[in-house]
Amino acid sequence: MNKNVLLTGASSGIGASISEVLSLEGYNLFLCGRRKLEKKNYFSCDLSNIENINILFKKAKEYFNGNIDILINCAGEYIYKPIDKMNIDEINYLIDLNYKAPYILSSLVIVDMKKNNWGRIINIGSISGMVGEANATLYSSTKSALSGFTKALALEVAQDNITINQINPGWVDTPLSNSCLNEDEKQEIIDVTPQKRFVEPKEIAKLCEYLISDSAKGITGQNINICAGLSIGC
Repeated sequence: MNKNVLLTGASSGIGASISEVLSLEGYNLFLCGRRKLEKKNYFSCDLSNIENINILFKKAKEYFNGNIDILINCAGEYIYKPIDKMNIDEINYLIDLNYKAPYILSSLVIVDMKKNNWGRIINIGSISGMVGEANATLYSSTKSALSGFTKALALEVAQDNITINQINPGWVDTPLSNSCLNEDEKQEIIDVTPQKRFVEPKEIAKLCEYLISDSAKGITGQNINICAGLSIGC
């Protein structure tokens, strides 16, 4: 395979599953997350800090001793709170992490992708950015902005053999979901989800694997919902 992949948000949940799947398929990975992990191909940092974004990019290039062929923007944060209860620090943090970080990283990796006339960028969004979510207005807004960015950048680099796509998960069976929901809340979500289940992280990872392959070279600028039917009604 020999393609170099920079994956953010890789220490748990969806990102960890993507890392596992792509590793098994032979991709070269450089990972980023907030947890402290002792791995040569891993950098722990907070991507809401722009300085850390530049450091991450430099470290990944040094690790690969070459180009970053594929960028997967999986790092993100979710805050469930009414709009009038959000404070300015939370607002800046979510915008910086959920939108600015993917934007800046994409601007950095796109230079070599254009030179090589090949590249793939996958943004991990959310179904909340497609349909909206009460009490998560800022989270929904950042993921919606990411969707617009995905479509616009896809147009910008369409002739450079670079594809940009976004995967929008619904409720996913991850440690984060399990920690923030009690059993009654989980059941409420299952009741309103057409397939009556949570999405498995590996489903997202396998879709990601397909979208970065040459088999999917004609798919670009797309927002693909993987939400067990949640976006179409109950």
